[in-house]
Amino acid sequence: MLRQLYNALWYPALPIALYFSGGIRGDNRRERLGRIEPPAVRAGGGPRIWLHASSVGEIEGARPVVLGLIRELPNSSLAVTTMTEAGRDAARRRIPVANRYALAPLDSPRVVRRFLGSIRPTLVVIAETELWPNYFLEAHRSAAKVAILNGHISARSLNRYRWVQPLFAQALGVVDLILAQTKEDAARYRQLGAPGERIVIAGNSKYDLESCQVDAPSRPELEAFAARRPLLVAGSTAPGEEQIVIEAYLSLLRSCPDLALAIAPRHLNRVPAVEAALRDAALEYVNATTLRIGRSAAARVLILDTMGELRALYRRATVAFVGGSMAPGRGGQSVAEPAAAAVPVLVGPFHQSHQELVSALVAGAGAWIINDAGGLAAACAPLLADESKRRAAGNNAHAALERMAGSMALCLMRLRALASLS
Repeated sequence: MLRQLYNALWYPALPIALYFSGGIRGDNRRERLGRIEPPAVRAGGGPRIWLHASSVGEIEGARPVVLGLIRELPNSSLAVTTMTEAGRDAARRRIPVANRYALAPLDSPRVVRRFLGSIRPTLVVIAETELWPNYFLEAHRSAAKVAILNGHISARSLNRYRWVQPLFAQALGVVDLILAQTKEDAARYRQLGAPGERIVIAGNSKYDLESCQVDAPSRPELEAFAARRPLLVAGSTAPGEEQIVIEAYLSLLRSCPDLALAIAPRHLNRVPAVEAALRDAALEYVNATTLRIGRSAAARVLILDTMGELRALYRRATVAFVGGSMAPGRGGQSVAEPAAAAVPVLVGPFHQSHQELVSALVAGAGAWIINDAGGLAAACAPLLADESKRRAAGNNAHAALERMAGSMALCLMRLRALASLS
C-alpha cells in the first residue's frame, strides 16, 4: 500500500518536482521526464551500464570503479545520470567514456519506465545515498541487475526512512548487491530491510589514491599564484565558513606575512557572498576566472570560482581546511583529496559523512578537528612555522589514506561478477 500511495502522489507532485529539480528548461525537462536519446550500444553485445550519482562528489567516488568496469568488460556501454547540472558537467569531464549523460529521471514510475526503455540497462549502479524506490523496483522489473556502490546511510537518514520502512524494504529487497562503506552502514541497510547476504562491507572507493590524484597539471595562472609562498586552501566552504577562514587568515598574517589564501566555495552561486565577506574584511582578492600570469604573484587572496580545479590547488597547498563541517546538517566534504596530496588537513566537528577517514587521519596525526577561527589559526600556526612538522603531518595524512585504500579493487571485482550474470 505504501508503494501505491507513493506512486499515486507523483501525479500531482510531478510539476512541482520538475520546477525544483531544474527541469523547466528544454533539454533538462526532457531528461527529468526520462525522454533521452538511447545511448549508442557498442557492437559485440557487452553489458549496458547505467550509473546514477547525486552530484560531483559521488561522481568522483564512482569514477575509478566505473572506468575499471568499462576497461574490463569489452563492448560495454555506459549512461550516466546525476541529480544536478554540476554533477552532469563533472561526469562529462571525469568519465569521458560514457555514451550518454543526463539529469536523472524523476522517480515517478512512468518516467522511470520511459527512461529504462530508452537505455535498456543490464546493470544499474546507484552511488552512495540515492535511495529512489522506483529506480530499484523498475530496474529489477526490466531484468537488470541492481547494485549500490559506496552505500551510505546516516543515522539521521535512517530515522527518516523508518517512517516508510516497508517501502524501502521492498525496494532494497530487489537489490542484487550492496557495497556498503562501513559496518554501521551495513547495519542500517539491514534495519531498512535489505537482505544481509547481499551486503558487502567494501569501504569507499572515493578514498582510493587513484580517484584522488590529479591527472592533469593545473593551469599556469594557478601555479603562479601558489608559487614560492605558503598557501592556505579552504575547500568546499559552506555559508558562514568563509568568515571563520578570513578571521583565522588575518590572525595568521601577523606571524606569517607571506601567507596566501584560496577560498573555493562548495557552490559557485555563492561567489558573490564570498566576495562580500572579503570586502568587509578589507582584503583584496582575485577571481580564478579572471586570473592572469602577471597578476597571479601580486594577488594575496584567490576565489576559486571555477569547477574542477580544487584538486590541483590542494596539491600546491601548505595546509588545507575542508568545509561543510563547521555547522550541523552537511556532514562535511571529502578530506581525501588534500590527504592524497600529502597536505595537513583541518576540518570542523561536523564531518559525519567522512567520519571513518577523518578519524583515521586524526589518529595518524595528519588532521586536526577545529571548532572556530581561533582553533583554525592555532592549528595552522605551527605547521606554517615549521616545514619539517608540516611535511611530517602531510605524509601522515597520505599514509592514513593509503591504509584505507583497496576499496576500488573489491568493488570492481564484485560488480564485474554481477555484470557477467546480467
